[in-house]
Amino acid sequence: MIRLSLLCALLASGAQAGPVFEDHSAALPKHIYGGGWEHFVGGGVAVFDCDGDARPDIFAAGGENPALLVRNAGGFAFEPVAMPELRGVTGAYPLDIDADGLMDLYVMRVGADAVLRGQPNCGFVDATQAFGVAPSDQWSTAFTAWWTDDARPQMAVGHYVDRSNPDGPFEACDTNTLLIPDAEGYRAEVLAPGFCSLSMLAARDARGRLGLRISNDRHYYVKGGYEQMWDIGEGRFLGESDHFAKVSLWGMGIASRDLNGDGRAEVMMTSMGDQLLQLAQPDGTYANAPYAIGTYATRPHVGGDGRPSTGWHAQFGDVDNDGRADLFIAKGNVDQMPGMAIHDPNNLLMQKADGSFVEAAAEAGIATAERSRGAALVDFDGDGRLDLLVVNRRAPLELYRNVTQGTGHWLEVSLQQPGGNRNAIGARVSVNGQEQELTVGGGHASGQAGPLHFGLGDAEVAEVSVIWPDGSRSGQSVPADQGITLRR
Repeated sequence: MIRLSLLCALLASGAQAGPVFEDHSAALPKHIYGGGWEHFVGGGVAVFDCDGDARPDIFAAGGENPALLVRNAGGFAFEPVAMPELRGVTGAYPLDIDADGLMDLYVMRVGADAVLRGQPNCGFVDATQAFGVAPSDQWSTAFTAWWTDDARPQMAVGHYVDRSNPDGPFEACDTNTLLIPDAEGYRAEVLAPGFCSLSMLAARDARGRLGLRISNDRHYYVKGGYEQMWDIGEGRFLGESDHFAKVSLWGMGIASRDLNGDGRAEVMMTSMGDQLLQLAQPDGTYANAPYAIGTYATRPHVGGDGRPSTGWHAQFGDVDNDGRADLFIAKGNVDQMPGMAIHDPNNLLMQKADGSFVEAAAEAGIATAERSRGAALVDFDGDGRLDLLVVNRRAPLELYRNVTQGTGHWLEVSLQQPGGNRNAIGARVSVNGQEQELTVGGGHASGQAGPLHFGLGDAEVAEVSVIWPDGSRSGQSVPADQGITLRR
């Protein structure tokens, strides 16, 4: 009787048991990431403002189909934008390479990558040659970028299987590439060994140093490979002497977020089977999260298929604005594989007050079972609630509007500074004790350039502090429920 009375009271008050999303997929042009075995992986999306109206726009990979550029017209209306046809695209990452205030795109492809220079009103021109990026006929599946000075970014590109290897594809992983600025544009340096990279992220590691983390697909390196960490300052891979434990998994995507407010970011790595969350330790090492934390997402949570899942894009974001970062994982089989789940719903793992996570995708209305790949949690309508975009292999894009009632307060923070690193990549932003680092990379073939989103719970005032890339600090108090731009 007590339980029944409590349920009735909750229903009468309109209280929400969890997040709720509305399906707005019909608002997007029909677009499918398609193709053969060279597009089993990839299928990313870049989300960024390409016309200066402060609304996030969309560039979606098409695989063998043309890539798609879509403008956000407001009110969850979207319209396609004409652009030069690009096929073979696996994913893209937005960044302002030339610091002109217009986002450029590094476009990964099966074949020669393209660097597109942003123009006003969502225009783009191919500037690969103008930027001095040498063409390479490789299979690009991962990307990240960082600044070590006040000039142009350094970039890293991850390559999958070496398509020219006659003994492949197994044990035929390609090397990766570092793109280093020089007087002629960019100098390409080989980063080896490579173990079939599917995600890269340049960010502060648990030691507080700038590191390049590389997630690798065990399915193709078969043996001898592992997840990698390249110390950017020292120019070397970390090993056992650095207490960097070798972890071998079917690495697909990377997500990073400080989950406990200690100033060190945890790292999520998606895979076939277990999705691995590593907790940053005070001594600068990482420890695998306990299974009871609820993030391993080993098998489909609906549908009755007991075989292991396959995780791809992962992203932390506070979906209900309660001040705790939640976790979205895109799921989907490569193609039909006897040992893996075929109908594999995406995950939405909501963080509880004790730091554990609970599955909510089915109740939220986003547990579709297409072969999902890339994705983006982003506020498309400016209401302070994170919406969801998902790219599927051989199925149309999915778009969901977050309509959760009773969410907490929020703040969205953008940064600007003088010089080549205009958007202050590498800065750390703290809001009411929550810290996020501004990075380019991670996910699975999917990147975003936009404000950092913070859920504030009941707090109506946000205490904001920034550690800028040069180490200088600034801070201020601002009212909640708005987007702000801080300038150095």
